[in-house]
This record gives sequence, C-alpha cells and structure tokens, in this order.
Amino acid sequence: MPSLSVVIPALDDAEMLARCLDDLAAQLRPADEIIVVDNGSSDGTADVARAAGARVVEQPQRGIWPAASTGYDAATGDIIARLDADSRPPADWLLHIEAELVDAPEVGVLTGRGVFYDGNTVVAGLGQVLYIGGYFWSMGIWLGNPPIFGSNFAMRREVWLDVRDRVHRDRGDIHDDLDLAFHLSLDTVVRYDERLTVGISARPFSTWRGFGRRLRWAYTTLSMHLPDQSPWRRRIARRRLAHDRERDAPGAVA
Repeated sequence: MPSLSVVIPALDDAEMLARCLDDLAAQLRPADEIIVVDNGSSDGTADVARAAGARVVEQPQRGIWPAASTGYDAATGDIIARLDADSRPPADWLLHIEAELVDAPEVGVLTGRGVFYDGNTVVAGLGQVLYIGGYFWSMGIWLGNPPIFGSNFAMRREVWLDVRDRVHRDRGDIHDDLDLAFHLSLDTVVRYDERLTVGISARPFSTWRGFGRRLRWAYTTLSMHLPDQSPWRRRIARRRLAHDRERDAPGAVA
C-alpha cells in the first residue's frame, strides 16, 4: 500500500492546530508522517506540532504558497495530503483518500470540499454557497476540470515532482491551490469526490478585510495566468492532446 504524508502550513495557529492534530491521531488509517510547516509563528505552533509527533519544517517567508510548497518538498510519502491548521478531518479521511487513489491509478489529484463548522449562520451559508460553491463552479468551467480545494486534497508525489518548478511558489499574494491547478500537466487527472469532506473555519469571512483579501488573491491569480491559461487556450490544448492520443493509439490509422 502507498505511504501517506500530511502537510499542514501554519502561522500562529497553535490552538486550532492542536485540534487538527488530534483528529489526525484518531484516523482509522494513520498518516505515515505529518509535516507542519511553521510560517514564522510567534505562538506555540511549533511546540504543539512536536508534542503531537509531527515533523516541523521552518519557512520564514510568509505566505500559504511558500509554506505549503516547502511542506510538499519535505514530504516523503507516495501520496501527499493537505490540510490547513483549522481543518477538522473526519476519522475516515485518510482511509478514503488511500482507497480512492489505489482503486483509480489514473487519478493524480483527489479533491473534496469544506464544510464550515463555526461562524454565524449567515456568514457560513454565504461562504458555503458563494465562495466554495462558486469556486468549484466557475473554476471548473475555466480549467476544464475540477479545481483543487487547498484545505482538502491529496496528490501523488510524482504529480508534485512534475509541477513544482512551474508554480509560483514564492508568491504569498495568490491562491496556492488555484495556481497549482493551472500548472498541472493537461494529462493529470483531477477528480472531485463529493464524499471527501473536512470541517473548515469561517474565520477568513468574519471580516470584510479578510474576505476582500481573498478576492484580491483570486484576481491576482487569474490575471497572472492570462492569456496563456485562458479557458479557450486550455480547451484548444486539451483537444490537441486528445487528438495526439488517438493518433498514437495502437491500431490507429495514420
């Protein structure tokens, strides 16, 4: 069976990280390694991680992408799973990931969604429908395949090794999951799994400033990938890939 690494970027999140690590300790299929990337915390984030048996990797350059990519580089597992410090994975989270990727060797990335476990009803409802639902709908159309949800996904190690030199890993002002999705090879299969869910915090939407920051990240991420990664160019590239596969298939007529 494949080995599993879990990567968690964290910044001043000791309390929520402790809960996340408790959830990982209760997994029906335990992780082979847990890597917490300390992004320059001033609280006890690193101490909490070490106390739970996680390996702590330091990344002083602030930003989710610099921290996450450092964790992916450090991971040794055949499958690299990703959570945020405030994620609450159910007990079967890793078991489900392993089963799906073993049963479907053609899938390179498996992603699910998040369900808010805190915040007021209005904020959580709007975030669920407009932010998460809107993200999967709009970016699915743009990319031509399901987008990656950074708080809840897993990729094969070879996928990361293939893409890591193409992503904008030093940028702290973009959405790391969307940037990763843009730079995957077109033949990488991304599967959205409705059953793969984790609890996530509504903290990013608790203030207009936090919400606006994420909108700016979205605008920056999309803008920097134009025109090369525009929807129409991606469709053309996919058609060419499909044509080349048909042409090179055994028994194809030249």
